[in-house]
Amino acid sequence: MAYDAHDDGRRDFHFLYGRWAVQHRRLTARGVGSDDWDTFDGSSFTQGLMDGLCNVEENDFPDRGFQGVAFRSFDVARQVWSIHWVSSTDGLVQPPVHGRFERGVGLFYGEDLDGARPVQVRYRWDVIDAGRARWTQSFSYDDGQTWEDNWIMSFTRTA
Repeated sequence: MAYDAHDDGRRDFHFLYGRWAVQHRRLTARGVGSDDWDTFDGSSFTQGLMDGLCNVEENDFPDRGFQGVAFRSFDVARQVWSIHWVSSTDGLVQPPVHGRFERGVGLFYGEDLDGARPVQVRYRWDVIDAGRARWTQSFSYDDGQTWEDNWIMSFTRTA
């Protein structure tokens, strides 16, 4: 992703607009030192709203029988993105992560629960070019001292 010194950040997710095939790798058990990954395919479609201040990413996981939506909004004054996730398994809006892109890498942090266990959450966007992108979700169970990657989505553009 090329850096534009005149961009305040609202165009950061323009790379994701369109249709994608997505390969998912998701840990089967989080927070226990597992190295057992579930791999499956899906698809994604992202569209911008309000001239780039917001965008919606629809994800379909046909082999797993659920869907998800990421809704992103850009705070112009603070130049920070907020990202909310909703899964079709429960329909609930999850606690947001907040952050920005710097030098082509997007880092977003928040707090959530993994079951009943409090976790710090990190989303990382990297490996971004015209035809591919990668998103990684990581949890920290020790207030950010260590991080465990638990879901990796590798995007390949289809249209």
